[in-house]
Amino acid sequence: MTESTKTELPVTKCLPIIAWLKSYSRQDFNGDVFAGIITAILLVPQAIAYAVLAGLPPELGLYASILPPMVYAVLGTSRTLSVGPASIAAIMIASALGAPEIQALGDSVHSALILSAESGLILLLMALLRMGGLVNFISHPVLTGFTSGASLLIIASQIPQIAGLKSPECGLSFACYGRYVQGFNSVTLAMGLASIGLLILFGKLLPSLLKKMGLSLSVVTAISKCGPLLSVLLGTTVVSYFNLQANHHIAVIGQVPGGFPVLSFDFTGIERWQLLLPSAAFIALIAYVESVAIAKVTANLRGEKIVPNQELIALGAANLATAFSGGMPVAGGFSRTMVNFAAGARTQMAMLIAAGLLAIAVVFLTRWFETIPKAVLAAIILVAIIPLVRIKNIVHTWQYDRGDGLAELVTLLGVIVLGIEEGITLGILLTIARHLRKSSQPHIAVVGRIPGTEQFRNIKRHHVETWRHLLLLRIDESITFTNINYIEDFLAAELRRQPAIKHVVLIFTSVSDIDTTALEALENLNHTLQASGKTLNLSEAKGPIMDKLEKTDFIAQLKPGKVFFRNTDAVRELS
Repeated sequence: MTESTKTELPVTKCLPIIAWLKSYSRQDFNGDVFAGIITAILLVPQAIAYAVLAGLPPELGLYASILPPMVYAVLGTSRTLSVGPASIAAIMIASALGAPEIQALGDSVHSALILSAESGLILLLMALLRMGGLVNFISHPVLTGFTSGASLLIIASQIPQIAGLKSPECGLSFACYGRYVQGFNSVTLAMGLASIGLLILFGKLLPSLLKKMGLSLSVVTAISKCGPLLSVLLGTTVVSYFNLQANHHIAVIGQVPGGFPVLSFDFTGIERWQLLLPSAAFIALIAYVESVAIAKVTANLRGEKIVPNQELIALGAANLATAFSGGMPVAGGFSRTMVNFAAGARTQMAMLIAAGLLAIAVVFLTRWFETIPKAVLAAIILVAIIPLVRIKNIVHTWQYDRGDGLAELVTLLGVIVLGIEEGITLGILLTIARHLRKSSQPHIAVVGRIPGTEQFRNIKRHHVETWRHLLLLRIDESITFTNINYIEDFLAAELRRQPAIKHVVLIFTSVSDIDTTALEALENLNHTLQASGKTLNLSEAKGPIMDKLEKTDFIAQLKPGKVFFRNTDAVRELS
């Protein structure tokens, strides 16, 4: 049985976990154990860092990394997706919790749990309505623009942490900003820059060196992905040994509660639910879209299959689980997933192992987390986020398609200037408007025959033969109420340009549908042409189109016009 076959079973016959457990082998377990350990090493600092990024206590990131990935392992169709706190979701949570009306209610933890619960319920509702295909309605340029814009916001929020600066309150006063920048903490800045240097060393330089030494890919991955944990350990050791928190005012995480979270349903409050619902909807949408996109990357590399609607169920249940266990909203993490994949994960057993190791750390090691410098966490976030800023991609997209390039740029600027929800909404609306505009102005070609062949091509692109009394028009789009007027205007302009035309042939090679409004317009067009002594003809219409037309009297109304099977037949009879 192939990998592809094995991954198609879950959504129709049984739970996904049962499908891969049936064929689970010792070799799979060996790969999963190694990958689980490596992913856990990366997960600990990331979970804390993304919770801090969201403006939440660090334990919410840790709790979100235990039960949710376990739930996803049971229900998800990706064998390598790492579900937990994610950078883009974290900045969206911070944006939602930073709204004045939410801040006025107090207790950000309570609000975060409601966001988790609402996101989970929204995803499950989408699954119930079978909206798994919704992932296709956010174009790649919009998603890239959103990711780049959100990443720039994250970078801007972490630079003060690196330099030991408090949030500025200068408004538009440039002099104030000058004084603000001068108030940096030199020790904090040195620690932050040293952490960035260490992470870059482990992320790029060290892997290249290890590969040149002939080490296997799994060993290279294991060593290189220890950078975040090593930077945390070194930072914590330095702060504790030199008492930097007291002597140099180094900001640290502070107390982290030990032990497992207590399952709770105490996140009620109708007012909070109403105020947070729009933000929760955006968080759920982006979490789903990004998670599926990440899952498809690794699935395609192994010939496996991701089932979008099942992913809605898995992610929805994971977010409900994080709400019940006191965690922040979760999604698939790109860096963790790629580390999990590169380390040799064969199934979701790797994430079960990683979650188990993190649970042990939460029970026994939380006192070591208390002196983690915030500057080190900011460095981890910056190094993980900077590759997601893809400004060059806008230029490439613009060169290929200006409409997509504009959508990508507008989304990026909208996220930065207007806000996260407003920016992506603007990008989606712009994409829809552009699609409607394209469908309302379809490509129409006047075609002729390439001499000596039966091939018909655009007269503006090829040397073809044409006929004085015959006009061949190829419509490269379905004909609907949005574009029928444009088609009529195009035909009218051609008839004015060629007054000797007696026969018009509409080539329907690319037409897949004709709606009621368009059909009525074609009937009126036929009557108008007949009144002026001309005929309207159709050629190469698809079967579904003919099925619809034969249910009406349109074909009978065409007479003396006809429906031709091939363009060659139309030319032979009418030219």
